Amino acid sequence: MLTTVAYVLAAALCLMVLFIGVRFLTQPIPAAAGYGVPAKPDGDRAYLTIKGVRDSTFGVVGLTLLAFSTSGAAALFMATVSLAPFGDTLVVLRNGGTKAVAFGIHLATAVVVLVSAALLFAV
Repeated sequence: MLTTVAYVLAAALCLMVLFIGVRFLTQPIPAAAGYGVPAKPDGDRAYLTIKGVRDSTFGVVGLTLLAFSTSGAAALFMATVSLAPFGDTLVVLRNGGTKAVAFGIHLATAVVVLVSAALLFAV
């Protein structure tokens, strides 16, 4: 049962971050607003593309590890990748975003990713 929960949670997180990455590549302005730091209408294309590529890559690498590697390797990946939403928390706070978005979305995501890592380490 724990194995199923660990893998389903990790897969769901990887699919969500892949979706977010694809959204940044295909609908960058609404995605940036959802991130918590709206993009300037006449700029920020590099920021939007970098975010999309980063998140898409994290999602694909995570799914690949879940499918073809050990739970320990996937756990290490999840623990390491939790640094991204921790960093996103600071980005939002330092760039005029709300505390609700910074803590309610980004910090909460980092915590859930760490829980996922812990569950994968446990199986």
